Amino acid sequence: MSNVRAAESGRRAHKGSKSAGIPLSAGMILVTLGVVYGDIGTSPMYTLKAIMSDNGGLTTMGDDTVIGALSLLIWTITLITTVKYVLVAMKADNHNEGGIFALYSLVKRCAKWLIVPAMIGGAALLADGILTPAVTVTTAIEGLRTIGPVYSVIGDNQQIVIVITIVILCILFGMQRAGTSTIGRLFGPVMTVWFLYLGITGLLNVGGNLNVFRALNPVRGLTFLFDHRINAAGLMVLGNVFLCTTGAEALYSDMGHVGKANIYATWPFVKACLILNYLGQGAWILANRNVAALATVADLNPFFQMIPANLRALAVILSTFAAIIASQALITGSYSIVSEAIRLDLMPHMKINYPSQTRGQIYIPLVNNIMWVACIFVVLFFQRSSHMEAAYGLAITVTMLMTTLLLYTYLSQIRHKHGAAILFVVTFGLIEAMFFFSSLTKFMHGGYFTVLMATAIFFVMYIWRRGTAIERTQTVYLPVSKYIDQLQQLSHDDNYPYIADNLVFLTNDSSPDKLDRDILYSILDKRPKRAKAYYFLNVQVTNDPFTHEYIVNDFGTNFVFKIQLRLGFKVNQRVNTYLYQIVADLMAHHQLAPQNHKYSIYRDHGNVGDFRFCLIRKVLTPESDISGGNANVINLKYAIRHVCGSPARWYGLENSSLIFEYVPLFGKTKRQHRLTRVTEPSGTGSMKPVSAASVVEEDEGDIFSDKIVKEHSEVIEATEHEVVGGDTASFRPLVIDEDEDEDGSDSTEEGEE
Repeated sequence: MSNVRAAESGRRAHKGSKSAGIPLSAGMILVTLGVVYGDIGTSPMYTLKAIMSDNGGLTTMGDDTVIGALSLLIWTITLITTVKYVLVAMKADNHNEGGIFALYSLVKRCAKWLIVPAMIGGAALLADGILTPAVTVTTAIEGLRTIGPVYSVIGDNQQIVIVITIVILCILFGMQRAGTSTIGRLFGPVMTVWFLYLGITGLLNVGGNLNVFRALNPVRGLTFLFDHRINAAGLMVLGNVFLCTTGAEALYSDMGHVGKANIYATWPFVKACLILNYLGQGAWILANRNVAALATVADLNPFFQMIPANLRALAVILSTFAAIIASQALITGSYSIVSEAIRLDLMPHMKINYPSQTRGQIYIPLVNNIMWVACIFVVLFFQRSSHMEAAYGLAITVTMLMTTLLLYTYLSQIRHKHGAAILFVVTFGLIEAMFFFSSLTKFMHGGYFTVLMATAIFFVMYIWRRGTAIERTQTVYLPVSKYIDQLQQLSHDDNYPYIADNLVFLTNDSSPDKLDRDILYSILDKRPKRAKAYYFLNVQVTNDPFTHEYIVNDFGTNFVFKIQLRLGFKVNQRVNTYLYQIVADLMAHHQLAPQNHKYSIYRDHGNVGDFRFCLIRKVLTPESDISGGNANVINLKYAIRHVCGSPARWYGLENSSLIFEYVPLFGKTKRQHRLTRVTEPSGTGSMKPVSAASVVEEDEGDIFSDKIVKEHSEVIEATEHEVVGGDTASFRPLVIDEDEDEDGSDSTEEGEE
């Protein structure tokens, strides 16, 4: 093997970021406050109000009721957000990326069935990410009606609210392309003021009744939960209590955007402000529970009522901005979830942009646009926030339960802390199961919508993963060295015209000396493609933002090259430009003969010839012996792939000379009934059997692929003996077995065109 390594000098910012992550800094602390805590930071606006409402209103809120409810809120935040996510889950990062799929990537080798809870949890979180922006923005705009001048404009006309909400959502999603850092620095100061507001207003009200600090005793919360005399809602109150921690899963998912060090630094401040505000609301309730005038106020909210009337307009406006910003945590978390899903082959490849100098801060245009449209649909479908709130939080309880299961596996199998793992899963499994069952009461009142969205997302993941498993059983990587002679003969065969000076195939295979059989089949079998040089290009994105490198294997030739192009995540992937440089470099190293142009508009014709890029797509043919269910899965996967765009756009090849070639999915073919040749005067004849092989490559395996891999594993040996280095025309006429049953139920391991 001959290797050449070329590198352009450039900035090496954040070198080694894969291990170090995003460092602690004042700027990133501001970004963290603006990006991560929006969802959990707005929970005081409605959580205690919901608990009070379900317990009969202000007049029913006695000392034990208020102290017990506050205790549940404080310890829910402490146990779930602080202990589970900040102290435990954030230790389980995949190269500084968080979220349920990052966690699954760490434990997937422990048990193959773990892919199911990962898919369920990821789908539920993405569904909640669609619902949250619609709920929070609609709630905020409706809340502006409490301000007299604004009410005079909006009034009770809900259509005006819907229009304003949609405009704000369009602005919010339109901003995402600017990147997490830009948005965080814009939102950060607002959220900093917001949390200071929460803490100060809560502290001022706590001064009127220090007894609320008794809520720090967890026994008060347990007593409240199980004593129906002070808690009219019973265990169902947990559905409202859970609202105080809905942003915890988004916090874990956003870790890659801001870095765990910045979350560790900011969470104590955020938690203190949240708890002080809840305590302040509790103190206000105890001080005003006997005020008759307040008892008649419809939809009483202690969060706003504890503010002096002359400052309430300012509080509502600030709350409106905070509620809008709350959507950001779920949006950025959704990017991280999808990015990890792509790496795990649970979702199709999509174009990922890196607007900042940190690889963890990403923007996925297709995901952004889908969420954008879905959020607008939710607003138009539900119309009012009260209708949306019933669906809010149900999906997150599912995600939390799945995360608990994966964290148990991580602690027991990866960290080998078996005792701690059992304590963890029992404690949090029980708590979250109670939250889940109490949230099920929301199902018929709107929760069904979240469940339907999560099911649809899960279906996409299942189709993609299952389809990939089926494809992999049909995929074989062949050694390029076995086909050098044929490629050389073809490049000098005057019976075929030149298709290009340089013929380029894009491949996902990063091995230095093998190729997917489909590529070699395309060159040698499906209309032989003559070129002066063949390039098989694999693009790898590095953790360094400005890497410009490549490695090449020339197989001891001057016409076949396997190239790995290594580009930093901030580098524009215009592979045609970089390939031109690589070819020129190969000529300079005398590994490639000059390709002089005879005709050109330029005075200097240059010594690099023309390029054609061949993009291969697999298709399922009717004759393939794949079960009806698997065939439907493959067809659905290819339909999803079509929606997600073409590599031509991802790699900047829109203006290049392209060949789109479709090849059959190699696999078994259905038995066909034997044809009988009609006797003619010139003689008789019959079809002769022709043997060939179709091969598979064994996958790492999961519950979706094990059965298929086992079913096709025996053909690998046949490939090694009958295909590699021999006749590459694997697509032969159908094999007709002389012992075939009349019903044609048998099959052969044969592919066909």
